Amino acid sequence: MKVESLSISKAAEELRKVTDLKDVLLKDCLNDRRKGVVQLAQKKRKELEKLEAVKRKFTEMSVHENRVKSQGFSLIAGIDEVGRGPLAGPVVAAAVILPPSFFLPGLNDSKQIPKSRLESFYHHIQREALAIGVGIIHSDEIDRINIYEAAKKAMNQSILELKTAPDYLLIDAMKLSAPFPQESIIKGDASSISIAAASIIAKVTRDEMMAEFGEKHPHYNFKTNAGYGTKEHLEAIRIHGITEWHRKSFAPVKDYWISQK
Repeated sequence: MKVESLSISKAAEELRKVTDLKDVLLKDCLNDRRKGVVQLAQKKRKELEKLEAVKRKFTEMSVHENRVKSQGFSLIAGIDEVGRGPLAGPVVAAAVILPPSFFLPGLNDSKQIPKSRLESFYHHIQREALAIGVGIIHSDEIDRINIYEAAKKAMNQSILELKTAPDYLLIDAMKLSAPFPQESIIKGDASSISIAAASIIAKVTRDEMMAEFGEKHPHYNFKTNAGYGTKEHLEAIRIHGITEWHRKSFAPVKDYWISQK
């Protein structure tokens, strides 16, 4: 098909079908004498370059899973937790087993994903995952056993909640006592698709819980701050005191709690 024989609208229609940067039609359109055709081709090239970058990133983040699969494992659970730092609310962990065909463009550490896309990612993972487990440890238990132990307990709970038992664990910066071969990966939520998926499930789950708590205690704006110690949150504690969701072992909540005894 010769580009010069196509109208601009027909060239646009044909360019929409192009999926490869090396496609001859794309190259011919980029060299066309008509400015309109060249602009359409340049736009298409940018779209394809962006998609290629996304695919490369996804491939890079699949390196741990591919290595473990090459060792004979197939049901690999990525595990992550959120909520270690806030002054209020639970610590939430998730375990996610993804299918071999899983692909989610833009998948990354939940902290790196725009809030506008986080929920759609969450639903995509919920639809596609082979199994998902969630573990939740509330503030009273965090106060009893400390946040590090609470995070581990939430992770172990998430594994138990999986309907399909894993045969290997990829864990974000933690070692667990679970009876499965495992690997602790520093910053795993940014370098493993399974751990990244778990971080998204955990974050959205926790954010939804905090929004519900916020409806009961509107002064603290939990829906926005997720229990973290923002200036607004600290001022609300000073004026209104603490709720049942606050962690009494965390300063400055601890200071307020002691002062009220």
